[in-house]
Amino acid sequence: MKTGKILLVTMAAILLGAAGCVSQAQLDDLKAQNRIQQDRISQLESQLSDCNLTLDQKNKELQALGGKSGADIQAKNAYIAALEADIEQKKAMIARLQEQLLQGGAPLPMEMNVLLKDFAARNPDLVTFDEATGSLKFKSDLLFNPGSDEVSSAATQAVKALADIMNSPEAKQFDMVIVGHTDDLRISRAETKQKHPTNWHLSVHRAISVLNLLAQDQLAEDRMCAKGYGEFRPIEPNKPNKGGNAANRRVEIFIIPSAGR
Repeated sequence: MKTGKILLVTMAAILLGAAGCVSQAQLDDLKAQNRIQQDRISQLESQLSDCNLTLDQKNKELQALGGKSGADIQAKNAYIAALEADIEQKKAMIARLQEQLLQGGAPLPMEMNVLLKDFAARNPDLVTFDEATGSLKFKSDLLFNPGSDEVSSAATQAVKALADIMNSPEAKQFDMVIVGHTDDLRISRAETKQKHPTNWHLSVHRAISVLNLLAQDQLAEDRMCAKGYGEFRPIEPNKPNKGGNAANRRVEIFIIPSAGR
C-alpha cells in the first residue's frame, strides 16, 4: 500500500465542506498537511524501532546476569518496564495517525460531487455515495460472483464508468483508496478456501480485483491502493452464531486528494 498517497485530515472537512468548490491553494495546503503527517509517522516509526532495539539489548543484559539479585537487576527491570510502556504509547500514536489517513473522510469539491452523485444515481442497486466522506460503497453481493473475487459481468460497466470519472479533468488531482470488507461467515467451500483462506484474504483480494479492473480501464496504478479489513469493520450487527449480514459485505472507495504529484 502506498501510504504516502493517503490523505484524510480532519481539517479537510472544514476547508472543503465550507467552500463546496476547492481552490488550488486549498489542495496544496491539504497536500502539505499530508506530507507533515507522513513525516510524523516516519519519525515515530524510527523512534519505535530504536526503543525495540534498546529493549532487546536490555533483555539480553538481564539474561546475562542469571540468577543474581540486587539493585542492578531491579533497576534494569524498572528501565525495561518503562521502555515497554514507551513502545506501547508510540504504537498507539502511530496507529491513530495511520487511521486518520484513511478513516473519517472529507467532502469533495462540487464538481466531483456532481459526477459521483450522478454515478450512484445511475447504479442505485450497486453503489451509494456519501458526500460527507467522499466515499463510494459497493455491495459485494452484486459486485462479485458468490464466494469469489471475480467482478461480475453486470458490475464491470459500472467500474469502467468510475474509471472514466477518475480520468476526467475534474478528478485529475484525486486518488483512490479501495477497501474490502466481509461479514463474519467463515469460508467453508474447499475451492474457495484454497484461493481465499480467510475473510481477510477475501476482502483484500476483492479490493485488488477492483483495482486491477480500474487499471485495465486506463486509470493510473500510482493513483490507487488496496486494503482489506475482513469481518472486523462491520457497519451493522451480524446475526448471532456467525450468521453474517449482507450490509457488511462491501467494497468502499475513498476519493482523496493526491499527495505526491
